[in-house]
Amino acid sequence: MGGNAARLTLFLTLTMVLAACSSDSKKAEENPNVLPANYKKEILDTITRSLSDPTNVRDAYITEPALRPAGRDQRYYVCVRFNPRNPNRQYMGSEDRIAYFYAGRLNQLVEASREQCGNAPYKPFPELEKVCLGTKCE
Repeated sequence: MGGNAARLTLFLTLTMVLAACSSDSKKAEENPNVLPANYKKEILDTITRSLSDPTNVRDAYITEPALRPAGRDQRYYVCVRFNPRNPNRQYMGSEDRIAYFYAGRLNQLVEASREQCGNAPYKPFPELEKVCLGTKCE
């Protein structure tokens, strides 16, 4: 009888372990379409790191987050327009970028086509125009 009790205990223990493993794998999936709360800061940080001279950006504009089709799904996106300087400190002309968000976080920031952001409802983005490196800005 002692052997049967040990087997039963082992069986129950294994059953509980397997049940715990299966419940972990069925965690609630992330909601891919959470409204991005810190979208301006995330975009600002990403653009600042990507530009050769992130200071003295001109004509910076941004849109509010909106849902748009992305394949068979929808994702939040934001359009950004700005005029950056090159390493020779010459202005390069206006650029449009589109930021895609997943679960409320910036997932991708890429060049935007006219179809994507050409007629977007832009508003001023002074935070990008005020980027300063070091202790003194020009």
